[in-house]
Amino acid sequence: MVLRACVSTLAVVLGLAVSPVSAQIYVSRDAAGTIVLSDQPVAGSGVSTYAVRNASGVRTTRSVRGDVEGLYDEAIESASATHGVRPELVRAVIQVESGFNPRARSHKGAMGLMQLMPATAADLGVDNPWDPVQNIHGGVAYLGSLIREFGDEVLALAAYNAGPGAVNRYGQRVPPFRETRDYVQKITKRSETMPVARSGGGTVIYKVLEEVDGQPQWRLTNTRPTTGTYEVIR
Repeated sequence: MVLRACVSTLAVVLGLAVSPVSAQIYVSRDAAGTIVLSDQPVAGSGVSTYAVRNASGVRTTRSVRGDVEGLYDEAIESASATHGVRPELVRAVIQVESGFNPRARSHKGAMGLMQLMPATAADLGVDNPWDPVQNIHGGVAYLGSLIREFGDEVLALAAYNAGPGAVNRYGQRVPPFRETRDYVQKITKRSETMPVARSGGGTVIYKVLEEVDGQPQWRLTNTRPTTGTYEVIR
C-alpha cells in the first residue's frame, strides 16, 4: 500500500510512536517533492521508518470521486438486484470497507472492495477476491444472507463487521464493540445520503418476491414489475 499525503496528513496518520511494534510506516518523497507513505520500504529513496503504536497492521481508506466509484455501478446494481440489497447500502459498505480500492487488504487478511476474508470468499464461491466483479457479487450475496437471517439492515451490518455469532451472543443486538458501532453508524448515515438507482436513471425502487431454487427471495429493481408480488421501497 502506498499513500501520497501532505505534511498535515502525515502527522495525523502516524500518530507517531517509536517503540518497537510490528507495524511500520515508511516515509519518503517522490520526484515532485510529495510525501509518500508506504507499508513497504521504497528502494533507493532514503526512507525514514516509524513504528505505529498498538497496531499489527495499517489500513487506510479514503473518500473517492464519483467517477471512480462509478466504475463499479453495473456490478453493484446487478448484485443488489440479485440478492435483494439496496444499491446505496452496498456503495456505503464498499466506501467504508475499502474506499473503493479493489486491491485493499486489511492486516487480518480481508481482501478487495468488500473486504472478504479468505474462508468467506471460498464459501461464497469467489475464486478470485481481487476481481472487483466477483468480490462485489460475493460480498453482496453474503450481506443479503445476513439481512434475511436477522431481518434488519443494522444487525446485518453488525454481523458483517463482527460476525453473526457476536450479534447472536448479544441477544441479536449490535455488539457493544466500539469498532462495530462506529462501522454501523458510518454505513447507515452514508447509505441514507446516497442517490438511489444511480445508473438506472429512476427514483422508484421495487422490492420483488421471486422463487429461486424453490425458495422465496426478494430482489430490488428500478423497473416496475408487470407480474408477481412486489413492494415500492421509495
